[in-house]
Formats: sequence, structure tokens, C-alpha cells
Amino acid sequence: MVKVLVSDPIHEDGVKILREAGHTVDLRTEITAEELKKVVEGYDAVVLRSRTKLTAEVLEKADRLKAIARAGVGLDNIDTIYAEERGIEVFNSPEAPCNTVAELVIGLMLSMARHISVADSTMKQGRWEKNRLTGIELSGRTLGVIGFGRIGYTVGKKARALGMEVLAYDVLMDKLRRFVEEIGANDVDLDTLLAEIDFVTVHVPLLPQTRHMISAPQFEKMKDGVYVVNAARGGIVDEAALKAALDSGKVAGAALDVYESEPSPDPELVERANVVCTPHIGAGSVEAQRGNSTIVAEKLIKFFG
Repeated sequence: MVKVLVSDPIHEDGVKILREAGHTVDLRTEITAEELKKVVEGYDAVVLRSRTKLTAEVLEKADRLKAIARAGVGLDNIDTIYAEERGIEVFNSPEAPCNTVAELVIGLMLSMARHISVADSTMKQGRWEKNRLTGIELSGRTLGVIGFGRIGYTVGKKARALGMEVLAYDVLMDKLRRFVEEIGANDVDLDTLLAEIDFVTVHVPLLPQTRHMISAPQFEKMKDGVYVVNAARGGIVDEAALKAALDSGKVAGAALDVYESEPSPDPELVERANVVCTPHIGAGSVEAQRGNSTIVAEKLIKFFG
């Protein structure tokens, strides 16, 4: 009998699928790191989201563990190298939240362009600031998409539907060029992208080589008045450099769903009127959470056969 520990909240449909397949599923969605180290040895699989950290210290206790299923995209809370050394399979569900994250990115861009969050805030304060809140249209503007995987492609497709020009950059572009051509975008090198954009959005994983890949040198290459979106991972955009670029006017506005410090981001950044902030809700839709849950459940069932 396969025993599965669900250590973070997931949509009930995934739990139902696992149980209907005959697996024993224990829901311990508030389990602490210390508790996890004590009980993980009793499970064949762990299903988690972003709260639980499966470090080498935890995994070395997991003699029985054969699979880890991350209901979501990122794997930075799992020591994947150590898991591989131990022969533990790691799954995730990158296909599930693509549309949801892409819709949030478009929403953040619209909020910056039309000052929606400022307009809402001032209205609730009893102020009518119509004349101060003149915005810009997305149509006719150029969007740079850094990272053209599933989410980057989906963002680009939606941006094209809004009449934007789309420039795409990815280190694996040779394998992705047909998707660029499919939506009528253009693939360019990073320096060209940075020089020509009005908006930029990043969709790469957080790795040593991508940490602070948007920092002072990259901002310097951009036109004055650019808009920056990060709904990927905190740390890809250098927040200190971003604050300096906002201060200088190089960056007209930023929209952030992820931060270098979560859940307590830098107040000097998030409290700015020209910074739109959301609390890491990129995959926070009913549809995406159901998809995350059911996809990893089905992958586990297939794995255990």
C-alpha cells in the first residue's frame, strides 16, 4: 500500500484521485519542519506546495520515500540534487498555472498603465483625482518577455491579442523559436530586448545564474520610463537596483507578485505609489489549484503503477 503525506494544502480533487486509486493519504497541512523529520520515514511519497521545505536534512530521514510531488511550478524548496542522489523521483505541474499566471501579468501591466490601484486607493479615501491619473495604452507598446517557456509564451500570446509588439529572449531559443513565430513575436538577444522595450516581464526559474539577472547594468540599457513585472520568483529582479531605477525615473513603474523576502517584503519598495504589489498569488486561481492537485496526483498514480 502506497502511503502519501500531503504537507501543504492542495485542492481536494487531487486527494480524492489518490484515495480512489487505493493510496493512503494523510493530510498534515500545517506540519512543522521538526515534525516532518520525525514522520517522513513512514511515507512513500510527499505532496507539497511552497511552504514545506524538503531539505537534505529532512530527506536523509526518508528511507522509504520514492517520490516527491510539487503541486506547482518551482522546485526551489526541494533539494533536488540530494533527492536524485537518493533515487527519489521529483514531479511538479508546470502546465497547470500557465494561464492563471499569464492573466495576472496582463492585469498587473494594465494596472500600471492605467493607474488602477492608485485610482482605487484614492477613491476609497474620498479623493477624485481624474486629471492626475492619465495613463497609457498597451496597444502599440513593446513587451519584452525574458524566458519563453509555457508561461512566457502564454503572456506573449495574450499581449499580442492586445496589440503589443513582443520581443522574446530565452537561453533555449533554438528549441522555442516555432512558438515565437506562432504568435508573431520576434526572438532577439537580451541586450536588444532591453534597449527596445516599454514593458518587461521575467519568466525564468530562480537559479544561481538567474539571480539578479535584472539589476543595475540591465536597467541602464533600458529606455527611460520602462515598466517592470516580476511574477516569477523573488530574486530575479534585484530589488535594491529596482528602487534606484524607480528613484531616477528609469523605471516608471513596477508590478511585483514575488519578492526577495517573503512573506515580509521590503516596505521601502512595496509602499511606493508606482509599485503595484500582490502577495505571491500568481497561481492563485481555483482552476490552477485544481490543475496542480490533479496533475501531480495522476503523475504519482502512474509512477507507482
